[in-house]
Amino acid sequence: MTRLSVVAPVYNEEGNIYDLYLSITDALKGKIESYEILLVNDGSKDRSAVLLNEIAQMDKSVKVIHFEKNYGQTAAVWAGIKNSTGELIALMDADLQTDPRDIFRLMPFIERIDFVNGKRIDRKDTLLKKISSRIGNGIRNWITGDSIYDTGCPMKLFTREVADSLYLYNGMHRFLPTLAKMNGFSVIEVSVTHQERKHGVSKYRVLNRTYVGFMDALVIGWLKKRVILYRIKG
Repeated sequence: MTRLSVVAPVYNEEGNIYDLYLSITDALKGKIESYEILLVNDGSKDRSAVLLNEIAQMDKSVKVIHFEKNYGQTAAVWAGIKNSTGELIALMDADLQTDPRDIFRLMPFIERIDFVNGKRIDRKDTLLKKISSRIGNGIRNWITGDSIYDTGCPMKLFTREVADSLYLYNGMHRFLPTLAKMNGFSVIEVSVTHQERKHGVSKYRVLNRTYVGFMDALVIGWLKKRVILYRIKG
């Protein structure tokens, strides 16, 4: 089995794709015994598909999945997870605001923790995005009863067992640490770096994501109260 699968959803990121590929390969080569890179094209309308295919032809460790249309980030994340073969799965965004070298900040914890969630401390975002993200995290934690500081951080590392336990619906990529806890796994947060976007534009829409995130949190909060966990007596 492959040791590590790196999954990144891609939507209209033609300006970042080659830098994304190079940064991941530079971060991983010589530091891990085996890896694969899964890049999920979520119905991009720019040249992302062409560039992704070029990279996949050049490097056999790269797998590309093309959606017929834009299905959203949760679908892209889940497709990448389901098509991965790694013992460990790392998630990151294609905008390169998270650094793939930070995978190795999370790696030391994975021997004793099932799910390691990145925590962005010095965020390179607009003030509005920072405030809305902080409010969103607070609301999600209040509703779900969780205490995750930065559930929306794209940088995550978790085991195959966690991946196999997940069943996602739209919007649930924001709740992966909470879902892992609900399924009986251990979760920890570890500080990671955050960088300014160099190319393209953010797909972040404050009002829409605030409302949708609130409704999704209600669903997760309800599910958390209904989750079934049991141990069989040995």
